[in-house]
Amino acid sequence: MTERGVVVDLDGTVLSGESLLDGAADALADLRDAGRGVLFLTNNPTRPPAEYAQRLARLGVDARPEEVLTATSATIDYLREHHADESVFAIAEESVTNQLRDAGISLVADARRADTVVVGYDREFEYTDMIAALRAFGAGADALVGTDPDITVPTPDGPVPGSGSIINAVAGVVERDPDAVLGKPSDVTARLALDRLDLPPAECVLVGDRLDTDIEMGNRVGMTTVLVRTGVTDDETLAASTIQPDYVRDSLADARDLL
Repeated sequence: MTERGVVVDLDGTVLSGESLLDGAADALADLRDAGRGVLFLTNNPTRPPAEYAQRLARLGVDARPEEVLTATSATIDYLREHHADESVFAIAEESVTNQLRDAGISLVADARRADTVVVGYDREFEYTDMIAALRAFGAGADALVGTDPDITVPTPDGPVPGSGSIINAVAGVVERDPDAVLGKPSDVTARLALDRLDLPPAECVLVGDRLDTDIEMGNRVGMTTVLVRTGVTDDETLAASTIQPDYVRDSLADARDLL
């Protein structure tokens, strides 16, 4: 294969909880040795790229912050491009709002002063947040932006509500579809990933464990797609899905022949 860039999902592809999946570090090192560009891509909006890079480095994986694209960093790039200098009211937990603030996004505490409402992962989401969204759009806010579409996220005790469920709740109460939902499989996020690698999609392969985010995004923009069995997708789910990867492998380590 002629691919020169590899977009790699993190949770379920490189990581399982706080640990590396077997063979992932060696596979990624082989990519570096072969001169491949690598971009790590995650829908987790709560950890900034630098924290992910440090975490990977502690586990023995070479990674730099600019090689990590998260749902929140994609949201920040989107806001800078489409809503520069606008006031933003955020419905999201502190780990997300801190990233927005650190990036220079103009956050407001009074929803009625907002031009744009950003919604993301929030374990303390409550009724008053939906009231705030109503007040924002009632006072003239004209954009609703979500960090990522994940309805649930896995935990050791089973799935819990993710950003997508909160975005849907806010969108329902303000009676409008989001103007953008970042993260995978967003075309905007795909473009940002390709820009980071500075390569066209035909020269990139995407490796991930989820059909509706990883594989859907790669297929949509013309990347070669590889589904790994180390995450959430089993063979029964794959067989029943209309979203199909170009290749299926047991793990990232087993996908080295395609990278």
